Formats: sequence, C-alpha cells, structure tokens
Amino acid sequence: MTNLEEIKTEIQYFVNENTRKADSEKVSAVILNREVVEKVRSFHKSFPEYNVTPLHSLDALSKQFGVRHIWVKDESYRFGLNAFKVLGGSYAVGKYLAKRLNVDISELSFETLRSDEIKEKLGDIIFVTATDGNHGRGIAWAANQLGQKSIVYMPKGSSEIRLNNIRNEGSEASITDLNYDDTVRLASQKAKENGWILVQDTAWDGYEEIPAWIMQGYLTIIDEAIEQITETVNDRPTHVFLQAGVGSFAGSVLGYLVEKFGDELPTTVIIEPDKADCFYQSMKVGDGKPHAVTGSLNTIMAGLACGEPSKASWGILKDYAGVFVSCPDYMAARGMRILANPLGCDPHVVSGESGAAVGIGLVSLLSENRMLNDMRNAFKIDQNSKILVISTEGDTDPDHYRKVVWDGAYPLV
Repeated sequence: MTNLEEIKTEIQYFVNENTRKADSEKVSAVILNREVVEKVRSFHKSFPEYNVTPLHSLDALSKQFGVRHIWVKDESYRFGLNAFKVLGGSYAVGKYLAKRLNVDISELSFETLRSDEIKEKLGDIIFVTATDGNHGRGIAWAANQLGQKSIVYMPKGSSEIRLNNIRNEGSEASITDLNYDDTVRLASQKAKENGWILVQDTAWDGYEEIPAWIMQGYLTIIDEAIEQITETVNDRPTHVFLQAGVGSFAGSVLGYLVEKFGDELPTTVIIEPDKADCFYQSMKVGDGKPHAVTGSLNTIMAGLACGEPSKASWGILKDYAGVFVSCPDYMAARGMRILANPLGCDPHVVSGESGAAVGIGLVSLLSENRMLNDMRNAFKIDQNSKILVISTEGDTDPDHYRKVVWDGAYPLV
C-alpha cells in the first residue's frame, strides 16, 4: 500500500480552466489549418522514402484498461530513421530553400530540391541545430539528401549511439558539457558567428519563422492518424495523450485538432518528465506566461529533457490542452514494457523512453490503481474513452531500451 501512495503523490496534474474561455480570447491555430496540412502532406509524399506509418489498435489492452479503444501511431517506421523528427526538420529545410528560391513550397518536390540545378542556384549552405538525438538526425538526413552540410550540438549526457547515428547521416556532430537549453543557445550563437542557418524546434523572440515551419511539418503525423482511424472504424478519439519537450510536437498536434474539431476537441493530456516539466510548472504559476525549469534536466526521457517552453507552442497548449501532467521516469519505463509485451493478439510495439510509453504508462495506472480514481475522473476517462497515443520514437538507444525492457530498469515498485 505504501508504494501505491507514493505513486499518487509523485504524479502531479493540473486541470486547465483556460479551455472554458471564449474562442475570441484564445490564440489562433490558423498556421496549422487545412491548407497548410495539404502543402505539408504533398511535400512529404514527394519523398521516395514516404510511407504512411502504422496505426496499431490495441484491442486487448483496451479491454484490460476498461476503455473503448487505444490506438498507437508508430513513428519508428518514419523514413528508416526510427523517429518522427525528420518530418518537421525536412519541411523547415524545404520551406527555407523555397524562400531562398522565391517560390512556394507547393511548387517544389523533395526530388526537385535534390537536383543539381537547384543545388547550383543555392550554393553551399550549412544547417546547424541542437538536439538530444532525433531532431538532429532528421536535420542531418535532410541536409545530406540535399547535398548540403549540417552541424549538430548535443547536450551533456547524450547517448553515444544517438551521436553516431547523426554522424552516420554525414553531419559534424558533438556532445557538449551543457544542458539542452544552453546547447540551443550555443547553436544559435555559432549560427550568428558563422552565417549558418539555425533550424531549431523551439521559438523565442526574434526566432519564430523556422520553428513554426517545423511545427507545420509534424502535421503529417496527426493527419495520417485521423485518416487511418476514420477509414478503419469511422470514429475519432475522445482523448489524445501528447508528450512535450519544448512543445513543438504537442502544439502542432493540438493545433491540428483545434482546427479540425473545434468545439468537439478531444480531451488533450500533455505529459512531461518531472525533471523537465516546464509546461506543467508554467500552468501552475497561473500568470499566463511561460516559465523555465533549470538544472541538469536529468530524465530517461531524453527527447523531453527541455527546460524552456517554445514561444510558438505555448499559446496553443495554454489555451486548449485539457490537462498537464508531470510524471516520474518509471511511468515511461512501465509503458515501454507494456508495449513490448502485448496482450492477446495485440501487436508488439517498440517505443522508446520519449515515445508513446509515458502515455501508455499513465493510462495503465489510471485504469488499474484505485487510488488514482480522482485523477481518472478529472481526465474524464471511462468505458467509452477512445485514446490516441503517438509513439514518436522507437529504440533510438537500443542499449538503454534493453536495460528497461529486458532488465527491468526503473521499476514501478
């Protein structure tokens, strides 16, 4: 019983009252509207590597947890890169090059951008970014495909495997002795000093255009998922669980849902590691402004170890997300093991620490732990709930993945 009491106190949540405000008082999500979605999808479909990633229906797990549906969108299949980030990075690079060429991106395919003729017009460009792994690998891949160069900086404690994956895409990559947010500042400084192009998925005053393009690039994921759900069961989710680092991915998906569903917006749950919970802490302060958390940001959820909310996503999450949750690392580890060991005929899903695992881990405890009934009720989860979770990465650090799934690292009790 003691362990269950500890679980209840370690999971912190905040129910957002801003969702009750009049629409006229909320920020606009128009940069994520249908017209933008069509341009993004068209651009990504022009990649030879493009395929719609799987949407897994976990029917046995849904029954176990007492809900109608659980769907997991599996981004480990994206372009052979084991993560979703390439969608945002490649679209931002495409938009930047289209701007340099003075044409709309709808007039350019990825194949056209790879051509010798376009390369000759553009000359040599160096793209630079900061990353824990997945975003940097996506930028490195996109730059390499286009015959351009990239430089990637990684925060202290980053995985050597993720570093080598970036280098294997042709990038000059290194691990710094800084935390994530300071590494972003380093990349920004180097870009200014050397005339490089910063492609970062977090926005601040004076740096907003490229982060907005990255958010738009992520729209392919949720548009595919809603399309797949509609085609298979002619339904839609009542709940969407989204993990947040700087918030670009979560803001993109939520903005899409706002534009598509309006007043019938699914309940959206934003989840962060408790060592890097800048959105949860900002909502708790309650002054309507984003606030940073500092320190080493030490969490197994490396892709979410970000201490400062992106300006581009803050307004959308603040005004439309239903609940903000701060979770300990064992929540992600539990979810990784659940997905790796399916019930019945459910498919096996390889989801990394920053993927769908933390959402699945949270749903499991809300469904199976009586002491969390108040939290479950606050989330409005019941037998009619239809839950979508997006697994943004596979085993991007295979050694650590095995420590969690095989060896039981970060146990619940």
